[in-house]
Amino acid sequence: MLASGLTKFGFRIRTRSGMTVDNLVIQGRDLEDAQRKLRQMYIHCEVLQCTAQRPPAPANASNFEEVIGLLTK
Repeated sequence: MLASGLTKFGFRIRTRSGMTVDNLVIQGRDLEDAQRKLRQMYIHCEVLQCTAQRPPAPANASNFEEVIGLLTK
């Protein structure tokens, strides 16, 4: 589960040696925070693509009454 206020960002980068890294996921408070963390790990990298990844919606979202009904059975 994600900590409060953190978003996952997906990156596609080119390292300083020229290799391409796909599907690199970093959590951050915002895009700037995630890029700062990225550049600490991959010094002098080139960001080719960046996307914010949203967590999937829960498959079975229940309301309060349904939960109470399950607990009292």
